[in-house]
Parts: sequence; C-alpha cells; structure tokens
Amino acid sequence: MLRNICQAVSPTILRTIGTRMKHDLADMVLTARAPFSKDFLFRQFFDPISSTYTYLLADVNDKEAILIDPVIEWADRDKQIIEELGLVLKFALNTHMHADHITGTGRLKMLLPGCKSVISRSSGAEADVLLEPFDQVRFGRHHLAVLPTPGHTEGCITYVCDEQAIAFTGDALLIRGCGRTDFQGGSAETLYKSVHRMIFTLPRHYRLYPAHDYNGRTVTTVAEEKALNPRLSKSLGDFVRIMANLNLPYPKMIDKAVPANKVCGLFEVEEEKDKR
Repeated sequence: MLRNICQAVSPTILRTIGTRMKHDLADMVLTARAPFSKDFLFRQFFDPISSTYTYLLADVNDKEAILIDPVIEWADRDKQIIEELGLVLKFALNTHMHADHITGTGRLKMLLPGCKSVISRSSGAEADVLLEPFDQVRFGRHHLAVLPTPGHTEGCITYVCDEQAIAFTGDALLIRGCGRTDFQGGSAETLYKSVHRMIFTLPRHYRLYPAHDYNGRTVTTVAEEKALNPRLSKSLGDFVRIMANLNLPYPKMIDKAVPANKVCGLFEVEEEKDKR
C-alpha cells in the first residue's frame, strides 16, 4: 500500500516542484521595462544577408543623431530615413571591426557630409574618432559610455546609455549566445571576463541590443542572459571548452570585409571618387 501511495503522489509532487522552479526562474529573468525619455529617438534596422542590426539614436529636440553598426548596402536607406526625420547624422559608430559585412560608415560620410566615423583605437582600424575605454559619445543632450569588451575581437566595445537603461553589445554578447573567438585576436577567456565584468554587472533590467541575431529575436536583458545564456551562464572553464569545440566554418566575408573595415569602409569612397 505504501508503494501505491508513493506512486500516486510522486507525479503530483514532481509537477508542483516543476511549476515552482519555472516560477522561480521567471522571477529571476523578468524585469520591468524602463521607458525611454520623451526626447530620445530609437530605431532598429536589420540586414537579412548578414543578420546585422543597425541602430539609429537621436536627440528629438536637438536633432543630432548617431548610427551604430551601419551596413554599406543600406547606407542609402539610412540617409533617407535620417533626412525624412529632419535629423543630422553626427557619428557613424562601429562596435568592432566586423568580419561578416562591410561597414556603411565610409559611404555615409560621402552621402551625409559632416558625419564622422567612430571605432575603438584598440580595433586597429582607421576612423575620424578613435575611442578609448570609458570615453563618451555625445549627441544632443544624450551620451553613450564606452565599455571595453574584447574577446570576440581585440577591439570590441559596448555602448551604454544609462539614462535609457540600454546597451549595445556588438558581437561580445548575443541573445542566448556570443561571438566566436577563433580569429581577429579573439580569446574565449578574455570574452568571458569582459561580459561578466562589464555587461553582467549592469543593472539587471537594462535592455541589451546585439549586433546580430539569427533567430528573429531583437532584444534581451542583463537578467535574461545571466540566467539563460547557454554559454556565458556557465563557469569560465566550461565556457572555454564550449568555444574550443564549436568547429565553425571560415567566415564567408572575412577576406573582403576585414580589409575594407580596417579603413571603416573608406575604400568605397575612394572608388566612388575614381568613377567621377
């Protein structure tokens, strides 16, 4: 009889425990969304070929704008939207020297005179503005803080806007993933420490916007990634082993993209000049 009672009760107990665990996990990852200030404009654009996100931010009153991680094939679209909204593009920024697409910064400089290209000094790329760790990028009354997050590449940076509770993580931290660490001076150990020290220490409700997503997702939070990222929620040793065994193919665009992005796509501007 005791065995029968245990057999009858056990499934109920297991379901209860499972429900409690799900509720506990939800409490860990769900956070209240902080609204943007009324004078802050945010737009997220997508390139379906490289699965790259480009972000347009602007001061609604001052009209100064910045673009993060523009793609060269979409520079004309970016120009059109900026002009339609009556904005002035101050900076075209990159989170790192990309290997999967050519940046649009060079073409945007030609299309929108006065725009300056921006990248980290440690990237080894050329630009009008070379950022150092903890610099600030200002547009209107708003600004982004520059956090060093190397590991995917040596020059990766994350842009953080504390007032709006958002960060742009490039390839250092993706939604439920991260950038590979097997080229461009990458290091799994360095990436793990960068994310844990610079991104996972941000307030848990901060929204994180990556440079890419391959599964239709657009945004995550610090709380979600700390709990649910299948790589970076592990120990350092486990993470290093995971990254060492990804066996990823050679990037299709790297031989074209990296040389172009070393000059922030500026060779495209020179090509346009040569055609005139």
